[in-house]
This record gives sequence, structure tokens and C-alpha cells, in this order.
Amino acid sequence: NRGKTPPLSPYGYELLEVNAILEDRKTPDYSVVRKYVDKDTYRTWFREHLQLKDILLPTVGTIGNLAILNESRGAIAQNLIGLRIKTNYANPDYIYYYLKSPTQKERLLNLNIGGVQPSIKVPHFLNLQIALPNLEGQQQIASILSSLDDKIELNRQMNKTLEEIGKALFKRWFVDFEFPNDERKPYKSSGGEMVESELGMIPKGWKMEKLGKIILKIESGRRPRGGVDKYSYGVPSIGAGNIDGLANYDYTKEKYIPEDFFNAMKQGVLKHKDILLYKDGAQIGKKTIYRNDFPHAKCCVNEHVFILRSEEQIQNYLYFWLDLPNITTNIVNLNSNAAQPGINQEEVKSLNVLIPCVDVLNDFDIFAESILNQIYEKARENQLLSQIRDSLLPRLMSGKIRVTI
Repeated sequence: NRGKTPPLSPYGYELLEVNAILEDRKTPDYSVVRKYVDKDTYRTWFREHLQLKDILLPTVGTIGNLAILNESRGAIAQNLIGLRIKTNYANPDYIYYYLKSPTQKERLLNLNIGGVQPSIKVPHFLNLQIALPNLEGQQQIASILSSLDDKIELNRQMNKTLEEIGKALFKRWFVDFEFPNDERKPYKSSGGEMVESELGMIPKGWKMEKLGKIILKIESGRRPRGGVDKYSYGVPSIGAGNIDGLANYDYTKEKYIPEDFFNAMKQGVLKHKDILLYKDGAQIGKKTIYRNDFPHAKCCVNEHVFILRSEEQIQNYLYFWLDLPNITTNIVNLNSNAAQPGINQEEVKSLNVLIPCVDVLNDFDIFAESILNQIYEKARENQLLSQIRDSLLPRLMSGKIRVTI
């Protein structure tokens, strides 16, 4: 079933587009959906409605990305097709993994008819010959690979929950000002003294500062001559694909630079707790925070990313402050060039930051460290699980590894 471009509604059923079908996720990413259709449009506009185990495939742009539904949810927009597998012939999860295997992905890419952006024609895709073991064999292969993806998704959801807990606590303490007072009661609602500031009323003893006064360093990275696409190993160079909050933090989409180039770099080299802020293009305002206990001993950023580095004890607080919705909006609004979106160092330094008293800051940092440690442990586990899955996938599909469940 081809997707369509229907009349839109401010709310209702999610309209999935190409950007919701990601290389590193088995299911669609509903968090990126910004378009909806109402109930009448959903019922009458589409020939079919999405069902559990339908496979979604972009026909334009990110050819080779796939997703499979784990719930009957949403509708598909133009440039997506939905595949419903005849289950008496094939297992839908097996078909999903079969098309995800490196050999089959290469076949999909070879269907590209060219033009301004990659695109494939549906009849060409439907004419692909595929190899099918018997249904029992398909089920065995799909079960192994699905168990790995299920664990990855569980970790991702747990990380999302942990991140939301951290954000909720930060808001309660540093936006609502209900941090524990000396008697361990909520400060503001217990009559804590408030004073005027350019932010409004803030707790006594707190102050507003410019980011430029707080940070020790702000800098971006660089790339080697000829770009990074030709390097398949070396030192990871982090860009937009890795900068998306904490819950999705991983280095599986990294590109690399040669080690000798890294060793000669004067800027852009990462240290523990550096905040990474995407500074140009459509990704302005996205951020994450780096930890050097991840598997990479060396790491850097490319020219699209700012490193913000201050005293270590304030970095966790500063990350959550910059990630507040209104502060993120302020960062995006720093951009004044519509033709070439981007923000510069002086603009970033001009951002206001609320600085709490030392005791409250230290108490929050203890909690934030606990949250971040848990997130990064699960992120590390997900990276290992992804490597195992990606190693098994071609071997299972080719028959080099046979399993019995």
C-alpha cells in the first residue's frame, strides 16, 4: 500500500513519514511525528490501515531503511509503502531482517533510479527474488534476532524514562524552586525567601550569569581534507547523528578521522562531561553530554558541533539547564541567518544561566550522576547487543549459522 498526502489535522492519528523510519530502530519512531489526520480522514482517505507486523519502506531518500510495526498505529504519508506479508508463505519478522541484511540492503540501493535524491519504483521492489527457508526455519531466525532487538528497545525505553526523571527533578528544583530546604521541605512552598532577578523571582543567594562567564571553553571540531566518508576506522568524530538527548545516546552512527590527524588537532577533542551542542543546519539546539568511560578512549567532534566545557561539578546541571524547552528555543532563536542556519560562539556565550547555591548544586549533581551512570550503562549494553545482532544477521540469512529453538 502506497502512502498518501492527506488533509492534516492539529491532532489525531499520527502520519508517519520517511524520517520516522530509522536505520538503527526496528519500529517506527513516533516521537518525530509532527503531522496528524483526523478520524474521518483516517477512515476514508486511506485504502488500508496499518496493522501489527506491517513492514514500512521509504521509496525516496533513505532507501534501505525499514521498520516493522509492533502495534496497529498511525497512517503512512507519501514516499512510504506498507508491506503486509502472507503469513502462510513467510514470517513478517524474518522478511524484515532478510531485507535488513547487508546483501539485501545493497540490492535495495541498487534499485535507485537516480535523480535529485535516491528513489525506487514499487514494481521494481516487488520483483525482487528472495530466498525463503521453511516457516519453522524463518521463525527460528526471527526469534533470535527479535530477542536482541527487544532488549535494545527495552533499554532505550528505560533510558528515556530515566532521562524524564532527571528532567522532572531538575524542573522541580530549578524552575519551580521546590528543592529541599534545610528541613528537607520544598523551598518555595515552605516560605523560602525569593528575590527579584531578570528571570523573575529566584531563591535568595542564587544569581544569573552569562554562559560566557561560566564556561572555560567553547570550540568546534574540524574534519580532514577530503571529508570523513572514506575512513571506516580511526578516531570517532561525533556529529548530528549522535547528538539527540541522553536516551538515544550511542556512537553507532559515528564517522572516523585518521589517528594522526586527531593527534595534531588543537581543538574539538572531547573530555569527560563535555556538553555537545549542534550549531548549524536543521539540527540547531540538539545536545548531549559526553562521558569518556564509553568504549572509545579517544573521541572528537566535527565542525558542526560546539563543545561547552566548564568546571566539572557544574556540567551536569548546565546540560539540564540548556535542555529546558525555553532555553532550547532561545538557542534556536540565536540563529539570524535563514539562508545558512547557524549560531556562533559569541551568541552562545550570551545565554543566561541561573546559578544556584553550592549546596543545592552539589545535591543535584549526586542525583544526576546516578541517572547518567545508569543511562550510559544501558547505552553501552545496547551498543554491544547491536554489534552481536549485526554480526549474526548475515550469517543466519546465508545459512552459515544454523540454530534450533
